[in-house]
Amino acid sequence: MAGQKMLKFVDVERDMPEKRPPNLRKEDFGEIYAEYATAKAAEQASRCSQCGVPYCQSHCPLHNNIPDWLRMTAEGRLEEAYELSQATNTFPEICGRICPQDRLCEGNCVIEQSGHGTVTIGSVEKYITDTAFENGWVKPIKPHTERAESVGIIGAGPGGLAAADILRRRGVQVTVYDRYDRGGGLLTYGIPGFKLEKDIVMQRMQQLEDGGVEFVLNCDVGDDLSFDAIRGKHEAVLIATGVYKTRGLEAPGVGAEGIVRAIDYLTASNRKSFGDVVEEFESGELNATGKKVVVIGGGDTAMDCVRTAIRQGAESVKCLYRRDEANMPGSMREVQNAKEEGVEFVWLSAPKGFTGDKVEGVMVQKMRLGAPDASGRQMPELIEGSDYIEDADLVVQALGFEPEDIPTLWNVPELEVTRWGTIKAEFTTGQTSLEGVFAAGDIVRGASLVVWAIKDGRDAAEAILEYVNQGAAVAAE
Repeated sequence: MAGQKMLKFVDVERDMPEKRPPNLRKEDFGEIYAEYATAKAAEQASRCSQCGVPYCQSHCPLHNNIPDWLRMTAEGRLEEAYELSQATNTFPEICGRICPQDRLCEGNCVIEQSGHGTVTIGSVEKYITDTAFENGWVKPIKPHTERAESVGIIGAGPGGLAAADILRRRGVQVTVYDRYDRGGGLLTYGIPGFKLEKDIVMQRMQQLEDGGVEFVLNCDVGDDLSFDAIRGKHEAVLIATGVYKTRGLEAPGVGAEGIVRAIDYLTASNRKSFGDVVEEFESGELNATGKKVVVIGGGDTAMDCVRTAIRQGAESVKCLYRRDEANMPGSMREVQNAKEEGVEFVWLSAPKGFTGDKVEGVMVQKMRLGAPDASGRQMPELIEGSDYIEDADLVVQALGFEPEDIPTLWNVPELEVTRWGTIKAEFTTGQTSLEGVFAAGDIVRGASLVVWAIKDGRDAAEAILEYVNQGAAVAAE
């Protein structure tokens, strides 16, 4: 009986997939977690309590039907588990690897609240879809009926690709435009291989391409091709560019050689993993080998940078963050992994400036946490007279991302934006101020999680389908 295979959280302890030892994993960019064996995946899935109100599902942005595919995994019905997982999530094998499950599904697991340790939802999700690819259960995209209408998608990141998948399955002709030479956006060039190996992204890119999605790469909209030209070619357009403008520091010496942006640093490293020739890496500009590295920031991008520097053979790697560990915005799991690999965290510290024309050190101000701000977080306050200099040969700024000025860059001043520079779009549909133009992902909500971009892309695709259906109906009259 199905019930006998579940509710084993009292007898079976939580057990993550084996993690490679730090001394081995920091020598390469391979993923640090091994794959579950079939029996282990079934065992861990069987710990699910099948609760009446699944908080794991309600706290997942995609509202994945987690309890049901856990039950199917426990029962050995893996192909069905994959089909159910794929029904709500375009890229479950990616979310299983990089979602902050400790803040989302697993962090709200009922048995975690009762002290038994959460179900390892992310690891099971990853296992299900990896198994599906290995067994040929991931079918090519084959629409039942081809349609004449076409949609242009600007941005080949998770939001744009999720929308492309939905639209193509419904027979719409889809063209995706992207500034880079490979699709995937930050999945390809922003997230290091030790969290997401690149063949995982490329196999989804291949599935979309084989399914009839056209990719126009190395295409910088506004320079190589105008936004008006894209609008003129398609019945509808989706803007899913993400946010790539780096939040910079304003401090004395910030222009010194050796102070770089996180996105440039991570892109160079990921290009190397593809075997590309990267001049900035070879010259040492974006290479941490033998250097004293200081990363400024406390989010997941900062964790990606410090752990990349360790693997590049840095002499030392320190992370400066102006609040304490409890208030760090990044995943606690990633912080722990970084500590194991030899990263030193310097809490309650903020940069005041930099020394040297070629950076030699970071002038650090020590902080303490004061009264809460409007969001409830304690505000950092300076401790007078506590300044000191932290030696550094390479400083990586990982302070987050902001939207580019798209109306100006694309010469489309009538495209409305918010006071933060994000595109103003309807909450559920993604419809912008321009007829037939939609927007989704970080360019609407600001820098956020991959899983939210997937959710937004899927929602926008449904709204676009409704829009093109209305247009088709009018044309038929």
